[in-house]
Amino acid sequence: MIAFLSERASFLLTALALLPPLFSFVIIFCFTRSHPRLSAGLSIGTGGASLACAMALLAIHHHMEAPIQYATTWLISGHVRVPFGFLLDHTSLLMLTLVALISLLVQVYSIGYMAGDPGFSRYYSFLSLFAWAMMSLSLSSSLLQLYVFWELVGLSSYLLIGFWYEKFGATQAGKKAFVMTRLGDVSLFIGLAVLLSRFGNLDILALNSAEVTTRLSPGVITISALLLFGGIIGKSAQFPLLTWLPDAMEGPTPVSALLHSATMVAAGVYLFARLFPFFSHSQTAMTVFMAIGTCSMLMASTMAMVNRDIKQVWAYSTISQLGFMIMGLAAGSLYAGTFHLTTHAAFKALLFLCSGVWIHRFGTNDMFEIAKAGGRKFKTPMITMIIAAGALAGVPPLSGFFSKEAIMTALAGLHNPLWPAAGLLGVFLTAYYAFRLIFVILFPREEDTGKSARSRAEHSSAGSRIMAWPLIILAGITLALGFFGHDFKEFLLGKGQVPGEAGGHFAWIAYGSVAFVLFGVVLAWAEFGRKGSSQQGFVERFPALHVFFLERWYIDRFYRATVRLVIDGTLSRLSLLSESRVINGGIDGFSRGTIGAGRIVSLLQSGILRYNLMVVFAVLVLLLIFVLTG
Repeated sequence: MIAFLSERASFLLTALALLPPLFSFVIIFCFTRSHPRLSAGLSIGTGGASLACAMALLAIHHHMEAPIQYATTWLISGHVRVPFGFLLDHTSLLMLTLVALISLLVQVYSIGYMAGDPGFSRYYSFLSLFAWAMMSLSLSSSLLQLYVFWELVGLSSYLLIGFWYEKFGATQAGKKAFVMTRLGDVSLFIGLAVLLSRFGNLDILALNSAEVTTRLSPGVITISALLLFGGIIGKSAQFPLLTWLPDAMEGPTPVSALLHSATMVAAGVYLFARLFPFFSHSQTAMTVFMAIGTCSMLMASTMAMVNRDIKQVWAYSTISQLGFMIMGLAAGSLYAGTFHLTTHAAFKALLFLCSGVWIHRFGTNDMFEIAKAGGRKFKTPMITMIIAAGALAGVPPLSGFFSKEAIMTALAGLHNPLWPAAGLLGVFLTAYYAFRLIFVILFPREEDTGKSARSRAEHSSAGSRIMAWPLIILAGITLALGFFGHDFKEFLLGKGQVPGEAGGHFAWIAYGSVAFVLFGVVLAWAEFGRKGSSQQGFVERFPALHVFFLERWYIDRFYRATVRLVIDGTLSRLSLLSESRVINGGIDGFSRGTIGAGRIVSLLQSGILRYNLMVVFAVLVLLLIFVLTG
């Protein structure tokens, strides 16, 4: 009886965690759009309710021994059955809590950031839709259900990236994000079709079971894993589909914080962690994942080294850190990849929200302009951003240090030394570009001191306090979270190690990683923080390389050339040729035939009676001859 009541309580808490944001979206969008305060209060209230339920579920099932699934039959076709329901385990409950927490903090922060915006209520309705879609994705019990909410997350991100649709750049960024992520989603959908046709089941627990290896050949597992990973590439902006994410910074800064920390781009890595046992069955696929994550991590880091836009620097950083998480998961460590996903959610949200304070005050994204305007005088965002940048760089004892060391330890346990070497290079680049931005704002050049950027708007002290509280909370989480690494590991994996979990301790990797972090920080200080420095990086001394990184390794140019050559130059011309010759030509030919036939028939209808009688007589004579001769 107690177990039954506990099960019903868990189901009720799950429903109460998911439904309030959906109700908030519907009510705000349909009824309260003309009442901004009511809309914000409704969205924040439902977000708080979802967080409370998520934390209650996490506390109740902290020591669960087996996953809990609430599912009913959704689709049936022959012997194929597709369920719809909720799957509660350590990974899904962790993600649910992360999404609810970051969403709530972003909504509170947005009260000050979006104050006075004419689309204030619409903004909060989209935030509620986004939160509902991502939380529902986290608890989905089957891949088809997950795919539905995966697409809803993509729709929500499109609406929020292009929120200021009056700006041409925002609409273009929204369309670019939507199209490029759809390319990955096509691959994901084909992967689902392959699994459904060969395995006959898309239940996540079934796919993660040992039964998969007995019913599917190694080749099918590898192909389906690679196809599913295509969706991860698109959603998490990995190579080669990584250029949409920096352009997505056209949306409001709180949206960027939400996109980059616990929703949207984190959904790809979450899917990897969700299907980790399934992916682990194919070593070939895991090696491909490792290569793609490594390329994305290094390429995005080089792009961040030369960019002046504060939001784009953190966007490139997100791509890089997601690649780093994929490296940890591909190395065989579910704990390392998931722990870095958790710590990254806190300090990356903090980085964007700190940036938003300056952008809201000065109306510019340029870090050098922010420095000229006296950005360092804003104590709360300056201090909290230093904490977040230190965590991003892996400075001990901040949370990012512990999660990065877990990934580096997993990489060090691999036979190929290329992967830990690439990881150390990424650690150096991350520390360099993170503190390059910090030192630019903290130590503006003396000749620029006093020059101020154009201020967009003066916001009230009440609005400033509202924006400050989420920064303080996230900074506290960033400071403390790393010390719970052991507890996190026991929570995620249990007392034992899951199959394939990398083990062992490599002391040298910790010292080497810290040394590379310090090297990156010192080099950034010498070039951007030291008194009298020119504030030009070492890459800028090589103009060709500098332009190469600024142009994003010419990936966007390649895409534009491909679109111009393949779509505009070939497909569009073939479509025009088909329209002019096949469609228009066919219709014109049919019309000319109709006119000609009408003219021939008109000759038989002259209107003169004797001609008509003569034709009738001739036809009768011909029929008579045919009958007699037959």
